[in-house]
Amino acid sequence: MSIKRQACIVGAYEHPTRKAPDKTVAQLHAESARGALEDAGLSLSDVDGYFCAGDAPGLGMLSMVDYMGLRPRHVDSTETGGSSYIAHVAHATQAIMAGKCNVALITLAGRPRSEASSGTQPRNWGPNVPDTPFETPYGPVTVNMYAMVAQRHMHEFGTTAEQLAWIKVAASHHAQHNPNAMLRDVVTVEDVVNSPMISDPLHKLDCCVVSDGGGALIVARPEIARSLKRPIVNVLGAGEAPKGLNGGKVDLSYSGAAWSGPRAFAEAGVTPADIQYASIYDSFTITVLMQLEDLGFCKKGEGGKFVADGNLISGVGKLPFNTDGGGLCNNHPANRGGITKVIEAVRQLRGEAHPAVQVKNCTLALAQGTGGSLGARHGSATLILERA
Repeated sequence: MSIKRQACIVGAYEHPTRKAPDKTVAQLHAESARGALEDAGLSLSDVDGYFCAGDAPGLGMLSMVDYMGLRPRHVDSTETGGSSYIAHVAHATQAIMAGKCNVALITLAGRPRSEASSGTQPRNWGPNVPDTPFETPYGPVTVNMYAMVAQRHMHEFGTTAEQLAWIKVAASHHAQHNPNAMLRDVVTVEDVVNSPMISDPLHKLDCCVVSDGGGALIVARPEIARSLKRPIVNVLGAGEAPKGLNGGKVDLSYSGAAWSGPRAFAEAGVTPADIQYASIYDSFTITVLMQLEDLGFCKKGEGGKFVADGNLISGVGKLPFNTDGGGLCNNHPANRGGITKVIEAVRQLRGEAHPAVQVKNCTLALAQGTGGSLGARHGSATLILERA
């Protein structure tokens, strides 16, 4: 059954902190929840569905339900890394359609900056993950797994470091208008390619920031949305897909968005050409380029040309992206920034983005996320939203 226009996002809140040594992860979840509820004009007692992923502390969803004093009749703790929260919007819509809840709260929070976490530390999923014995001896860390994908893309399609740099340039042009962004200075292609090499071919400025913070969303029945004095944002279509190593038959030239994207577009009844604004998960510049190709905004292998010369800059290019500065410049809370992609898409559709980056008459937006590792197993989730 299609989820098209069966639920609405009525509340969205991004926690303003980027470093919170004096707060717990639970506090950041709760403060984000309060902000989204206030944005929607609802109260905690209205919430009867709760969604969160592996960033929740303690016993995860159970701990947060207890901490915030929730009494939900439906819960969901789907964990697909950074794409979890985009998937949660679709799951909340499905739960609303099934009569399991009327008002769903989705929260994310984390303190990776305060806890000195980064993408240069070994990723060890534990001895019970089937592929761990084959991968651990090679010392995979987040940044070198993405660098491997970038190197393959360059080899196969001729993509250049300068083309990848344009993605960071676009993000920086947007971040300069965001008072909460960690990196607000506008950078050039030369700045990016001359920044220190972290893992060849990715430079320091090809990598996202590491920040504390959080965010929350409220998804509700259409009739509830119409009763609130807020612009209505409809859920139009969604798609999800995992991608693994295929038993050793590895193809690094595409991401799970190659599957989740077409499903979302088909359900929404629109095409990539119809999208006026795109929130694209940007853990690294290569992450953006890969997803743009796989979503159909350009042909496979042509992402480098597509992102060059400011094509992603609002008011300049054909496809404004991440107008809050994204993970590359604004924030990347909990080492998984998927929820911020939905939040900024909601701002654009409401006409509430910063005036300097607001897309004129924005009525159709996309939010896309990946979670896990682009160079190994990961989840992909695509969400298409519409201003009613």
